[in-house]
Amino acid sequence: MIANSMQHTIGCASDKSAIRQAFSKAANTYDQHAEFQRQVGHLLLEKLPCNLSGKVIVDLGCGTGYFSQQLLARGAEVICVDISPQMLLKAQQRCGNANIHYVCMDAESLCLPAKSVDYVFSSLALQWCHRLETPFAQIRRVLKPNGQALFATLMEGSLHELKTAWRKVDQYQHVNHFHSHIQVKIALAQAECERYHLNWPNITMWYPSAFELMRDLKGIGANHVSGRASGLTGRRTLLELEQAYQEVRNDKGLLPATYHLCLGVIYR
Repeated sequence: MIANSMQHTIGCASDKSAIRQAFSKAANTYDQHAEFQRQVGHLLLEKLPCNLSGKVIVDLGCGTGYFSQQLLARGAEVICVDISPQMLLKAQQRCGNANIHYVCMDAESLCLPAKSVDYVFSSLALQWCHRLETPFAQIRRVLKPNGQALFATLMEGSLHELKTAWRKVDQYQHVNHFHSHIQVKIALAQAECERYHLNWPNITMWYPSAFELMRDLKGIGANHVSGRASGLTGRRTLLELEQAYQEVRNDKGLLPATYHLCLGVIYR
């Protein structure tokens, strides 16, 4: 059963609603466009014990349940949390109902009991939160003593090739702003997360065209950009973007999309 929670957001409510709608629309296409998301999630998964029997773990921003299924396979009791009910339905279709629960909830209002879970696993969800200290504080609150939270989030400078190409087309914002290194550290301090470890890897994905990159972003639901005006991506505009992106094509004819990451572990 998928439970619902009253949504509470620190940022603009209409913006959070648009994010929810974008991911809900992408529920049926997400898996075929999520190669990058799987790469990042596997980096986090490597930080967890192979045997999670008897442990309760929250998959925060579970999407279609790809990693929820793998956590189940390690013996964990899994709580799938996502802002999109359609994503949760996909997760339920993948993972079933044995030893797993589904909760439609915002990471900025994690309505779970205090000190109730052993681990929180959150891969590429926190960048959609307006103020990082809010989910960090919620994560700290729900972790048991000696529990751990593992998270991955996108950092400032991600998709800089796409952003640079768009600047040559028009003056509008087409790529989301992401948190800086110092903002992540300040948010952890404000959330009273005193013990943590962070590293900052980069991953570059390669595409035959800018259109293919844009299709992947839309296919996973990551095409909502806060403050972007509508009606800006007609055929002519996309052709201009394609032309502008060619300046970074490599000798194999491929275009880069670079992601800057924060991989973090919070110790309770």
